[in-house]
Amino acid sequence: MGEEAAHDTTRRLSDVIPGRFGDPVSVQYAWMSPENAEAMPTRPLFLALHGWGSNERDIAGIMQYIAPYNDVVSLRAPLVLHAPEGVSAGAYSWFHDAVPSGDDLDHDIAAAARAVDQWVDGHIPATRDVVPIGFSQGGAVAVHLLRMHPERYRAVINLSGFLAPAGVPGTAPADDRLTDFEIPVYFGYGKNDAVIPKYELFAAAAWLEEHTWLTTKSYRGLDHAVSLDEFSDIRQWLVLHDIASGVL
Repeated sequence: MGEEAAHDTTRRLSDVIPGRFGDPVSVQYAWMSPENAEAMPTRPLFLALHGWGSNERDIAGIMQYIAPYNDVVSLRAPLVLHAPEGVSAGAYSWFHDAVPSGDDLDHDIAAAARAVDQWVDGHIPATRDVVPIGFSQGGAVAVHLLRMHPERYRAVINLSGFLAPAGVPGTAPADDRLTDFEIPVYFGYGKNDAVIPKYELFAAAAWLEEHTWLTTKSYRGLDHAVSLDEFSDIRQWLVLHDIASGVL
């Protein structure tokens, strides 16, 4: 999805963020934990991906509750909702709408996942394990990395994310071989989520069950958000699968 995609007028124009769904994007900014995220080089690196209207500093803050002894890189989504002057990080999006669907989602999520994968390829040694963790849009992109390049990622944590239908050819090229890798995935969401419909959450869980080594849990009383109970469960999951320590 390079220069040809930039001139593809068959993709729909967005009425939320200027541009067409699937326009090529790139990651330009990353927040890194101490020592340029190389303080613990023998442990897997966590790759944090924020949600709609958030930024890299927001999701980076939750890592102290999940994997405090691992290096973290938190990426800023490429599409700008609000970019204030000064020290404020602003508000950004991975997609041209908060929760696109159908072909729009296929085009946008492929572009976003490709941008993240390219950033990883250019900035993280190929020998280092990488564990994407994302919330909402970021969770959707984290899972989609497996649908494009499963060889590169050790595990995925999807917090209240959703799944692309992959009806557009070429937008999830690794789907037919993803099962072979048995990649551990944690999928958590709130039972009271008012943003992602329950049928979408259930469909995502069913697909992940079929294609990955899935652990899924829903949380009573939780809306489209995360919780300390969820963080506790993720820590236990990391220990169970020896993910944070780097030993499989």
